[in-house]
Amino acid sequence: MKRIHYSWIILIISFFSIIVAGIVRSSSGVFIDPFEKEFGWDRSAISLAFAVGLFLYGISGPFVAALIEVLGLKKMMVTSMAILLTGILLTFVMQQPWQLIMIWGVIIGLGSGLFLTVLSPYIANHWFEKKRGLAVGILTASTATGQLILLPVLAMLIDHYSWRWAVGLIMILSFIMLVIILLFMKNTPKDMGILPYGLEKERQESNEFEKKNPIMIAFNGLFEAVKVKEFWLLAGSFFVCGLSTSGLIGTHFVSYCMSFGVPLVTSALLLSFMGIFDLVGTTVSGWLSDRFDNRWLLFWYYSLRGASLLLLPYALFEGSFTLLIIFSVFYGLDWIATVPPTIGISRQIFGVKKSGIVYGWIFASHQAGAAVAAFGGGIIYEILNSYKWAFLLAGIFCLLASLFVIVIKKQTPASIRTEESLKA
Repeated sequence: MKRIHYSWIILIISFFSIIVAGIVRSSSGVFIDPFEKEFGWDRSAISLAFAVGLFLYGISGPFVAALIEVLGLKKMMVTSMAILLTGILLTFVMQQPWQLIMIWGVIIGLGSGLFLTVLSPYIANHWFEKKRGLAVGILTASTATGQLILLPVLAMLIDHYSWRWAVGLIMILSFIMLVIILLFMKNTPKDMGILPYGLEKERQESNEFEKKNPIMIAFNGLFEAVKVKEFWLLAGSFFVCGLSTSGLIGTHFVSYCMSFGVPLVTSALLLSFMGIFDLVGTTVSGWLSDRFDNRWLLFWYYSLRGASLLLLPYALFEGSFTLLIIFSVFYGLDWIATVPPTIGISRQIFGVKKSGIVYGWIFASHQAGAAVAAFGGGIIYEILNSYKWAFLLAGIFCLLASLFVIVIKKQTPASIRTEESLKA
């Protein structure tokens, strides 16, 4: 029997690490109402804490990418999961809104940064020579799947017992994942005496980041990226991506459904339903990104997502559960299908080595959009007593993002450009 290449073991460990981090990060959606009722905090204050977390885990991306190059992948994964576990434990003793901001905004935000930003492209770039798009698709799918798949379970625990039971389940999963990372994770294929999957001959690679300041590495990557027009177009479209997914749907969808009389568990079940279809949609998107023009993939993803968000307020107003199911399936397939082609374009423009840090900055823009939607959705609800305009505006912005990506010029991969310049 042919032995499984260890790159696939690394992918599996990373897959479940991302799922656990995603569960922690996205559970905010089911905690808004319980925190509001138990502590008497305003919804805008609770939304602010979750918005800070969304922004911090995004902005930490490029610095985490640089730290991986300096400290190693395993050490960073262990540290990040330990930080997440610390934040979860502190949740049991919080009493004030500022403590919620520190725990769910700062600690959990920074702890989830590695898993939900640059881990996917790093694993694909360093452990895979072939099937990189598929690897990115699988790992990216786990990001949203983890964020959504266990929400009904958490909602049932909250409904029947208390939010503390839900936090306890998250704590157990995080501890199990920390142990698995400690036992089985490796930094590079060289640690196992193997080559990346699909690479037949070892190539010389100099680590230009070795012993350098990770902060300077991250900012140097940004200074180089901002000179390229395509960086701004990708960052702008990804801002809208974050705004329309984890920021709005991830944070406010459950509360939006509940405002129309949909029960908590049913609302969470619809969100989980999206996660199941996201696993399919994003994995297929990774496969497609290896074969088709990534710009056109992004164009259709943003256009169709915008159309679905414009449908949602109508579905809730009409009280049509059928339309809600259709929305959940349709939106789920497109939840973060944008990630593999965005990473693909970034890798084509900036090359394998630098694309991790550059993508970290692009993802920071994604999370800035998520933070705007998480906080802005709470503000819109406080002012209008409805989420309708938050979702309509998100749909319009998605249609705008489809125009951003289609004007990106078709790229020649950076490696090919380098070879051509050397021949010249």
